[in-house]
Amino acid sequence: MAEKYQVCTRCVMDTTDPELTFDEHGVCSRCRHYDQVRALRGYRKGVSEQELERTIAVMKENSRDLPYDCLVGLSGGVDSAYMLYLAHKLGLRILAVHVDSGWNTPVAERNIQRMCEKLNIELHVWKMDWPTMKELQRAYMLSGVANLDVPQDHLFCSAVFAMARKFGVKYILNGSNIATEGASAPFSQQHTYRDTWHMKSIYKKHGRGYSLEKYPFLSLRDSWLGIKGVTKINLLDMVDYSKKGAMEVLSREFGWEYYGGKHFESVFTRYFQSTYQPAKFHFDKRRSHLSCLVLNGEMTREEALEELKQPACPPEQVEADEKDILDRLELSREEWHKILAAPPTPDDAYFSQQKLFNLVQKTIGRERLDKLKKKIYTAK
Repeated sequence: MAEKYQVCTRCVMDTTDPELTFDEHGVCSRCRHYDQVRALRGYRKGVSEQELERTIAVMKENSRDLPYDCLVGLSGGVDSAYMLYLAHKLGLRILAVHVDSGWNTPVAERNIQRMCEKLNIELHVWKMDWPTMKELQRAYMLSGVANLDVPQDHLFCSAVFAMARKFGVKYILNGSNIATEGASAPFSQQHTYRDTWHMKSIYKKHGRGYSLEKYPFLSLRDSWLGIKGVTKINLLDMVDYSKKGAMEVLSREFGWEYYGGKHFESVFTRYFQSTYQPAKFHFDKRRSHLSCLVLNGEMTREEALEELKQPACPPEQVEADEKDILDRLELSREEWHKILAAPPTPDDAYFSQQKLFNLVQKTIGRERLDKLKKKIYTAK
């Protein structure tokens, strides 16, 4: 018998995410996690300002003999754009990096160009070899798994790591933040982008034999522990950050344009989140994104529920994106819609690092693993 459908009474998460649980008041586990994380690591007036001042001073001191104080990865989206603005305002010498996976929207490219030009920051672009990207992305389309964005997300991480090594930076500024993403854990059926073995297993089964030697796969160590001597800093957690406020500043200062939805600065991600996941997995990722805004006080629960009644993307945009993606990946519409209609493929149908990681975590314990990770990230 199917379990009863339920929507959180505080945010808009629901039982389309099978791992969600509810307390006696109908409040979901995402909300409780958000509260815990925000209390532990979120912005605290007076305290966070002091933490920010100390952090910037340490970054500048430790990087005084280097050409850059930090690396900022730019997607053209809200968080990374505001982080660039804030880092510049704080007087940091910035290595600005954009990773071009081949799926940029024109809006994203305009946003990046305008900001870098006005702030007089040199932009370094890592442009992925398109034939390689196409073949890997195509294999994922055929795989039937929940997370088709892995080829992009893995690339973004590995390319940023490579640029950090190339230029010898000691700090990577991360746009992830608790305020607008603290409840935005990945859909529980969505496998991590870190798993190189899983990617290669999918390509072995669904690829066309094209060499992936130009794709910068993460090593096992880098995937789970990061780069030795390089510290990731969540700068936005040290300020009173809001998506609405950030967009107002960016629009006023740079003519920055909104692109219609979280991560919709990528054509592929826009289609993946607005069409593929709802059609095949019956999960609307907007629930997670909007829930964060509700919990951060940027919109009411009622406003979020009203937004969810509207399509994530206009039908004409979905049609245009689908045609563009299928044409570029050499898939027919008939073939693709058979995949959409087929049952989802579980991630464990492919070889994975997850069992190894779970074994390590079980053997040494989660707390010790977190300490090891922190030690490696901050090693000098």
